[in-house]
Amino acid sequence: MSVRVESLVVGGEAAPWQRLGFVVVEGRIPLHGAGVRLDGDRPGLREWELSGLSRPAGDRFDIDGVPTVAVDAPDPVLVEHRNGVYEVDHVVITTDDLMRTSAALESATGAPCRRVREAGPMRQAFHRLAGVVVELVEHGDVDTVSFFGVAFNCGDLAAAVVLLGPAAISEPKDAVQPGRRIATVREVAGLGLPVAIMSVS
Repeated sequence: MSVRVESLVVGGEAAPWQRLGFVVVEGRIPLHGAGVRLDGDRPGLREWELSGLSRPAGDRFDIDGVPTVAVDAPDPVLVEHRNGVYEVDHVVITTDDLMRTSAALESATGAPCRRVREAGPMRQAFHRLAGVVVELVEHGDVDTVSFFGVAFNCGDLAAAVVLLGPAAISEPKDAVQPGRRIATVREVAGLGLPVAIMSVS
């Protein structure tokens, strides 16, 4: 059984997410694959819940400083979000040592590093846990390991941008991935962490 991201645990309340067109069901935002669990605590992406680990459900540990909880795979709950978002594309983790964190992630999950990208003063390594890409980012301003943000896939990015409006989300621009577009949710939206929404193609 491969390791999967089941939930990204995010602090804060449901209301800001609901204003952006997400459906919240009993404190969770259901999506295809990994969803979001809101815990009402301090803002930010605080931990992730992984299934398929060789650990009992409920075991808490860290992967090179990344807070992690082992869980059993839940029954899927599928809903249609008004903004057209349907899955997590990638989650970003910043690190002071790219190769150390990459090796720790592979050791814990069995997911190898698929690519290392040099981008000026920044280096990135990419792993895949089932359908979710894990992007590790190292640059000079980082002196620890922590979650940074998340990007979601959307069936119609242009429609989502119109729905949310310029006060809540930026205009789409070309993404790093060829043929794809990306828009950034503005801080004033109140999600408490960097969030982007991407087109599929």
